[in-house]
Amino acid sequence: MDYRATILLYAELVLALYLLWREGLLRERAPQAVALLLVPLAFVLRYCLLTYETLDYQDWIRVWIQSLRDNGAWKGLGQEIWSCNYNVPYVYFLSLISLSGMRDLLLVKLLSIFFDVVMAWAVMRLVGVLTQSPVKKLSAFVLTLWLPSVVLNGALWGQCDVIYGAFAVLAVYFALDDHPALSVISIALSVSFKLQGVFLLPVWFLFLLKGKIKFKHIFLFPLTYVISILPAVFAGRGFWELLTLYLRNTGTIGDGLNYNSSSVYALHDFSAMTNAAGERAGIIMTALFCVGLFVWFALSFKKMDDKALFGACVLFAIGVPFFLPHMHDRYFFIADMLTLTLAVAEPWLAPVAAGVSFGSLLGYHAYLKMRYLMPMRYGAIAMLASLLLTLAYTVYHTYRKPRTSAGKEIAS
Repeated sequence: MDYRATILLYAELVLALYLLWREGLLRERAPQAVALLLVPLAFVLRYCLLTYETLDYQDWIRVWIQSLRDNGAWKGLGQEIWSCNYNVPYVYFLSLISLSGMRDLLLVKLLSIFFDVVMAWAVMRLVGVLTQSPVKKLSAFVLTLWLPSVVLNGALWGQCDVIYGAFAVLAVYFALDDHPALSVISIALSVSFKLQGVFLLPVWFLFLLKGKIKFKHIFLFPLTYVISILPAVFAGRGFWELLTLYLRNTGTIGDGLNYNSSSVYALHDFSAMTNAAGERAGIIMTALFCVGLFVWFALSFKKMDDKALFGACVLFAIGVPFFLPHMHDRYFFIADMLTLTLAVAEPWLAPVAAGVSFGSLLGYHAYLKMRYLMPMRYGAIAMLASLLLTLAYTVYHTYRKPRTSAGKEIAS
């Protein structure tokens, strides 16, 4: 192991502990003991996984970095990397990695681990909007670092889902904490890094209805996206080419209706259905799901509190990838994070987080081990159950009546 990688990982550990201290969560001995035991152990686990190479790294990420290195880091940004369907913000990081003398694999994973810390901080702050409990906020931070899908995604797999996921969670936090401009900028950055950020995008319509953001803030979304691609444009890439990158890359997700995802297509054998018919069915199901939620929320938004709004975020994070066709094993990453937040804030909803995490991990296992641990329909059933429980939670917080200090309901 390169000693420089060890130093960088140690610096990320120090950052994690600093954020907890800055939040005021390490003032008592008990929280100190928990943090000083479990947080370093989470980084020891990551250290043990740093040198593991997956086929995704060998076949794709390593090739992209070498292409950037061969063409010059800055000049390489001006060229389209063959087979790379990621948007350019992530390629900026790969370009910087290509300039280093360290092993590419280690820097790719250390980048993701840095955002593991950012994600833990974002989940902690989001839990703080839903509850003021210091114990729950500390639990949110620690559990995020230990969540299997977070550990496996970056430290083992070398994937970057935690980057767009962290910005998505931050976007929800900023919206609920009344920072509308930062919220729109964050969700724009999430989408800029990876298209899957759009799974959560419909929620900003609800934030607009509730006055969490103003109409003027919407223009920050395209502005942020355009700014994110400008360095590559200045390096030589076409502006229109990058602006329409996602539209041109829709074919790269594959023609299969399901790719190791605990989606609705895992509930039944759809082999008799043509891909075209299955795709139309999935798009229709997703549209009906979204339109149904929009209509309900539009009729009820005045009654919704912050917990109901957060429930809506979780519904979209689970429901959109559940009903859409062509979903891959890692597409429930935002759902993993938001359901963990929900479970920490409302412990009785721990089954929601457990169900989503179970469904995600079945897909992870299928790719990483190249075999199924159990039929994917079990994961789809868990996802559906989690979706229904979240719906019940959201309905409750939409229509529950506020209580007086004596605990009696106030007449509406």
